[in-house]
Amino acid sequence: MNGSTTFDLPISGMTCASCVGRVERALNKVPGVQNVSVNLANERAHVEVTGQMDPAVLIAAVEKAGYTATLPQSETATQASQEQRLKRERWSLVMAIALALPLVLPMLVQPFGLHWMLPAWVQFLLATPVQFIFGARFYVAAWKAVRAGAGNMDLLVAIGTSAGYGLSIYQWLSAPAGVEPHLYFEASAVVIALVLLGKYMESRAKRQTASAIRALEALRPERAIQVIDGREQEVAISALRLNDLVLVKPGERFPVDGEVVEGQSHADEALITGESLPVPKQPGDKVTGGAINGEGRLLVRTLALGAESVLARIIRLVEDAQAAKAPIQKLVDKVSQVFVPTVLVIALATLVGWWLYGAPLETALINAVAVLVIACPCALGLATPTAIMAGTGVAARHGILIKDAEALERAHEVSAVVFDKTGTLTSGAPKIAHLSAVDGNEALLLQQAGALQRGSEHPLAKAVLDACNDQGLPVADVSASQSLTGRGIAGTLDGRQLALGNRRLLDETGLKPGDLAANASAWEAEGRTLSWLIEQSPEPRVLGLFAFGDTLKDGALQAVQQLKARHISSHLLTGDNRGSARVVAQALGIDDVHAEVLPADKAATVAELKKTGVVAMVGDGINDAPALAAADIGIAMGGGTDVAMHAAGITLMRGDPRLVPAALEISRKTYAKIRQNLFWAFVYNLIGIPLAVFGLLNPVLAGAAMALSSVSVVSNALLLKTWKPKDLEDHRS
Repeated sequence: MNGSTTFDLPISGMTCASCVGRVERALNKVPGVQNVSVNLANERAHVEVTGQMDPAVLIAAVEKAGYTATLPQSETATQASQEQRLKRERWSLVMAIALALPLVLPMLVQPFGLHWMLPAWVQFLLATPVQFIFGARFYVAAWKAVRAGAGNMDLLVAIGTSAGYGLSIYQWLSAPAGVEPHLYFEASAVVIALVLLGKYMESRAKRQTASAIRALEALRPERAIQVIDGREQEVAISALRLNDLVLVKPGERFPVDGEVVEGQSHADEALITGESLPVPKQPGDKVTGGAINGEGRLLVRTLALGAESVLARIIRLVEDAQAAKAPIQKLVDKVSQVFVPTVLVIALATLVGWWLYGAPLETALINAVAVLVIACPCALGLATPTAIMAGTGVAARHGILIKDAEALERAHEVSAVVFDKTGTLTSGAPKIAHLSAVDGNEALLLQQAGALQRGSEHPLAKAVLDACNDQGLPVADVSASQSLTGRGIAGTLDGRQLALGNRRLLDETGLKPGDLAANASAWEAEGRTLSWLIEQSPEPRVLGLFAFGDTLKDGALQAVQQLKARHISSHLLTGDNRGSARVVAQALGIDDVHAEVLPADKAATVAELKKTGVVAMVGDGINDAPALAAADIGIAMGGGTDVAMHAAGITLMRGDPRLVPAALEISRKTYAKIRQNLFWAFVYNLIGIPLAVFGLLNPVLAGAAMALSSVSVVSNALLLKTWKPKDLEDHRS
């Protein structure tokens, strides 16, 4: 295996779905190219090649096809070039409209009883710059298409407007002296102006669909304050290395991924994880580059830089998703390959048909021009990629990273969601689920257990100490503390020798559960871990019982309820014991439970469920990797700064189960937009072309409809930017 290399090449000169297909075919012909995906909305070609390859070879292939390819630029340079292009388009548009308006003015005032016409020579002077200066881009692109043996939108516009312009010249020059000829300069000029208007509005709208990437890019600070031997100095981010110490002042963005070494503060991670509430940070906590530091000064040790940072990985994921093609786009690509030749045939048939029918040649030609203009397939090429860009962008802002367009498209069909338990629906850290004191004084029981566990790093000890802290109970020091290997811990408190441990410790001491036996049996049936607090001297006796268990995550119940409301079944798949699995399932209303399943068998369970419908698997992305890969849609439950991004098509940037129905919802809405856009793109042509063929649509109206189709498709996709996850904010504490 030589491995593979990926190139993302900016492509300029593409105007429609036919252009996309031609660039893809040209790149696919290059030896060593494995896969090509060209996106009209972000004007990029994503190319995978075997081994190493000089990008100049790929650039040459694109140029041979009639387009321009370049090496990727920095985000700043890309934005600058886009701004320059927008300015050029705006200037061309303004001038074209200014020249075309006097030509169309007589037509606009006719309904008011005013009948006048500009002299032919004035119409010629106004129309010629529009046709050959501001419309030059269509001739250049059309010529490149013809040289490459293909057709595109520009070819249709160039042929159509040239026919109208040429007919006007012929009518003008062949008219008898003193006779005012019927000219069509206004049709050609207005069509070009309208197409330019559509392209300008389309360019502006496409910039908005890429706003998610620009927002993420803007989070990257360019400089940081490095601390060396207690001295502070400002350096470029590129000068930092792993384990360097960086000072982050209040209100500044974290320049790197790292670990807090000193200080306490809160971090606003909203644009990275979608978490709206500030997250507390103290020594030992991880921080993510791009998040905003709150009220405190923090000293941070660098753990990740550049391409390995969480922010860089998020940006790559969003870019890859936006560059990818949904399976439905393959149908569009096939249609676009034959679309332009078919339209040319229809236009020729319209011309010949009207002429044979006995219509004047000018009428036949104008109807053929209307066919060419209305059929421009711009909207067809923009329908899918603009919706994907808008959908994946807004999802990323809310902490949902959609890796590929296939996951996006299939997610709307999901009929069953399979949840892993630990770390997905539950916190993954033990808490005290139940406790019972023989004498009824549970607060004292908790204090005594806390005193024994003080200083211990054991997860159960942390659960006890957290409970003491939550209830504001002071924890005393014990003397003669000792670990009882495999049994628990012992120590002396107020002259009494106490011990906290498992059933083995109880049996070795010769004590019986007594009144706590019923609780012990019930809690064991729930799959809880039991710890007994006993007094060893002066008189051995049982003081109380603790039951530890995993706690449900906030939002787990709402997540399952939201799925049920959408008629999506929920399943629990876990390697944990049946008792604890049953408790979680009952609390959440999950009917189907698969417990004590080995990691290797989880994939088989998912495969079995797939026989009944489309299955999404939700897990931590590491232990559940085989099951995530086996599911139709894998959803990895990330932890913000430690995101499992490889085995799943969708990654949730924070561990909120409510993001699962939210991810399915945004996928459903995005796919709905794709279908709506394709409907409008096709319906314009299905209605417009027959109208033009039968002479019911003049070229000016055809140009307006064509421009409107592109703008409506992009605008419809941009409505996705207003999406917010349902019920997510309402349940926040």
